[in-house]
Amino acid sequence: MAPHCTDTPPVPEADSTPTQHDGHLFHRSLAQAPHMVESASGSNLHLSNGRTVIDACGGAAVAIIGHGNQEVQNAIIKQAQKVSYVHTQSYTTPVAEELADFILDGTPYGLEKALFLGSGSEVIEAAMKLARQYHFERNEPDRIHFVSRKQSYHGNTMASMSISSNLARKVPYKGFEYQHVSHVTPPYAYRYKLDGESDVQFTERLLRELEDEFLRVGPEKVIAFVAEPIIGATAGCIVPPTGYLSGARKVCDKYGILLILDEIMCGTGRTGTFFAFEQENVVPDIVTAAKGLGGGYAAIAGMYVHTKVVNALRQGSQALNHGHTYQAHPMSCAAALAVQKILRRDGLVERCRDMGLVLEKLLRSELAECKSVGDIRGRGLFWAVEFVKDSITKETFDPSLGFSGKVTQVSFHKGVAVYPGVGTVDGLKGDHILLAPPYTVTEEELATICQTLKEAILSQEALHL
Repeated sequence: MAPHCTDTPPVPEADSTPTQHDGHLFHRSLAQAPHMVESASGSNLHLSNGRTVIDACGGAAVAIIGHGNQEVQNAIIKQAQKVSYVHTQSYTTPVAEELADFILDGTPYGLEKALFLGSGSEVIEAAMKLARQYHFERNEPDRIHFVSRKQSYHGNTMASMSISSNLARKVPYKGFEYQHVSHVTPPYAYRYKLDGESDVQFTERLLRELEDEFLRVGPEKVIAFVAEPIIGATAGCIVPPTGYLSGARKVCDKYGILLILDEIMCGTGRTGTFFAFEQENVVPDIVTAAKGLGGGYAAIAGMYVHTKVVNALRQGSQALNHGHTYQAHPMSCAAALAVQKILRRDGLVERCRDMGLVLEKLLRSELAECKSVGDIRGRGLFWAVEFVKDSITKETFDPSLGFSGKVTQVSFHKGVAVYPGVGTVDGLKGDHILLAPPYTVTEEELATICQTLKEAILSQEALHL
């Protein structure tokens, strides 16, 4: 049986009064029904059985301003009273224009144009097609290859899954994937840095590997290098060593290869700056965003494009050869614009940075006595805890045990929802949990989250260590 997908965490075991359904909705599991959420407010999910659970993972790093915000709800209603839908082949709307202008005001880092679609997978596909079109417009039709990284995740459609390295998701689709893709080693120091190797040496080795891969494929055939500035759910909040992404930028520039940074999970303030790449001394050609863009109030994702890429189209076909029926959907744009205005007005990105320091301190102090905690890593309000059977050898738990899933279930029953991951190390073995609470989370809630997580971990250590 295939390992469990890290982007689809196992549903916490049902309570004594589970919510079972014989209806027609296709849930992610046919064997276990999800819990029914009747309402949500702030950092809390209110279940149909009367229990309240702290949403310590923001769904999947989505709910950045918390649940139930009346200001956003009013913005959606107001837009519905104006225009709910137009087709972008012929029309635009003030709210879509305002959202793009609000995010890219002043053309930050040379990012000039924004495209709004319905999901992270969609904008990754759009970025791949745009990157290909960029080279096509420049009379380089032989560029058909993408390079990404192992233990990465970029989406669940066929092309976006192809550049991903989430092995569990690929099992049923072997042979269906886009073939012109290869993967290099991730900047995952806890597992991939060699004994005696410094951070600088580790970075240099990874960059040599990247350049060697370009040369192996033939740099004239490579479209782009695709990377998450901070690797998200698949490996658990992997922060690259200093100089890695800026070094990758230089290698790409050397061969005319585009750099696509996937900030679907780690962007929109999640790591303490609006763009995650801001902290890495690098400027990408294309950036993708989703989750925090709409904060969960609407299905929306964004692709932000550098002037360099836009100019290639201006000087060529003068059109983006791509489009979706629900592109720049007015209702979704209204929700996202309201979320982004709140984010900026209330200084929530800076609050995320500051509360992230609180969360890190709590995690390191609360989990200090947990023998199964091998690594604690992250930035902003985006943190992961990797579990090991032996902290000295870094031996993993047997995948059949499902250690992270069991920790998640105990934590849930104690009132805190965390995000589990399996296959952390290489797609087959390794366990971690991810924390990504709303930027509005309180210090008291963070203390409860960390204390509860500690209790959940210790309960499983007592059984399995």
